[in-house]
Amino acid sequence: MANTAKGKLSLAGLSLMIFTTVYGFGNIPVAFYQMGYAAIPWYIIGALLFFLPFAFMATEMGSAFKNEKGGIYSWMEEAVNPTFAFIGTFMWYASYVIWMVSVANKILIPLVNLIFGSSKHMPSPLWISAAAIIWMALVTFMVSKGVDTIKKFTSVAGIAVLALNVILIFGGVLVFLLNGHPATPITLHAFVSSPAPASVFDGSAVSFIGFLVFAIFAYGGVESIAGLVDQTDKPEKNFPRGILMSAIIIAIGYSVAILSVGFFTNYAKDWLPGLNARPLNLGTVPYVLMQGLGEAISHAFGLSASTSTIIGGIFARYIGLSMLLAYMGAFFTLTYSPIKQIITGTPEKLWPGKVGKLDEAGLPKFAMWIQFAIVTVIIVLNFLTSQGGASKFFEILTYMANVSMTLPYILIVIAYWFFKKNKAIAKPIEFFKSHIVATFLTILVLIVVIGANFFTIIQPIVAYASAPAAAHTSAAFSSMLTSVISMVAGPVIFGLVGYFMMHNYTKKHANEGFEHK
Repeated sequence: MANTAKGKLSLAGLSLMIFTTVYGFGNIPVAFYQMGYAAIPWYIIGALLFFLPFAFMATEMGSAFKNEKGGIYSWMEEAVNPTFAFIGTFMWYASYVIWMVSVANKILIPLVNLIFGSSKHMPSPLWISAAAIIWMALVTFMVSKGVDTIKKFTSVAGIAVLALNVILIFGGVLVFLLNGHPATPITLHAFVSSPAPASVFDGSAVSFIGFLVFAIFAYGGVESIAGLVDQTDKPEKNFPRGILMSAIIIAIGYSVAILSVGFFTNYAKDWLPGLNARPLNLGTVPYVLMQGLGEAISHAFGLSASTSTIIGGIFARYIGLSMLLAYMGAFFTLTYSPIKQIITGTPEKLWPGKVGKLDEAGLPKFAMWIQFAIVTVIIVLNFLTSQGGASKFFEILTYMANVSMTLPYILIVIAYWFFKKNKAIAKPIEFFKSHIVATFLTILVLIVVIGANFFTIIQPIVAYASAPAAAHTSAAFSSMLTSVISMVAGPVIFGLVGYFMMHNYTKKHANEGFEHK
């Protein structure tokens, strides 16, 4: 550490930066809710077959194009061509639009937990959607006015969310030690079979493999770490070590945290539908989890039922506050950062009207309001087409976000293969010097990401087809169709929009180049 250049990241500092960028608390309760202990092997597989190779690929391209302002658009434009780059970047941007739809619809959950100390008072999907639209309007208005001081709360939110992970793991271990056994039994079968019912995950091979998309999503944001290359001391040596070290830490962190959930949560007793009085779904499960931890610790110490309820409420309020702060910080960054990156990296005339213009503060103000309108339309359409109440509502939103955010990785990986093939591109850092190795890893990551998304998309179809004939009702068919369309429609529509926008631009302004003016 003593030899670290001034102002440069050390190996430990780099590993910590990667960890804080990639690791997400919300992935842990969702993983246990979907798969129980069986989520652990898939998180390890995701680290080995996706996170490690993709991180190295992103680092190579990021170091080669570190002076380009267009981010992943510049990577793909230089490696392939502008049309391919814009389609990939537009789909990447679309994933954040879907993220905004998904998370805005969950904004009432931390508020309800903060106020009431539980998730029992959640309103109907109508009010959830209305609150999401109001939240998006307020965030867009404040960011468009240049109010960025609220982003200072993100450091506080980061500490609060990090503390959630510490509380979860140490709390789970404490309950395990006090009780002398885990609440959910640890068996070999538990690591290869999901305990979830058909309404969540049907336990089939298709749904089991389809869970890999959740594992990939848990390592999302890995492409952003490429920007740390020039900030790292001795990057040729320390960057691969940092990626490897952080991958090990993150995979172990997720595995230990998921295991800790089973120490205080009896899946069969506490989380199976019909056996608990809590509104458990993919939106509320993190809050129910922390409330249950507070109650489990109280029970383990022999406290009364009323005291346990109070302590559970305190834990629920804490996660409500932490997640609300985290959402605020994320929205104030992601409302303008992705759209600004795609606009500044591409020609202004590519965008219709005033969409491609930046204001005096460098913000794409007009584009952000167009973004708000798009998010609002998707929220309304998703509400109108969702059936099955809040549980189905949040399930569809979660799958929409996961699929949308992992699909752009496919195009980035394809661009990497062309990047390696192009000898004219200077490559300051090369982890994979052999073209055979680079091709093998490209194919490997493509199989993992495409396969995970494919099995996720067809899972509702397989579940419907394999259900008893009596279950083949019109409502069940409509629900299945809605799930599949929700996962596919967004990326397809945005991909087509991106293609026709670039096609139209190249016809009219091909001689003007592709830099933002």
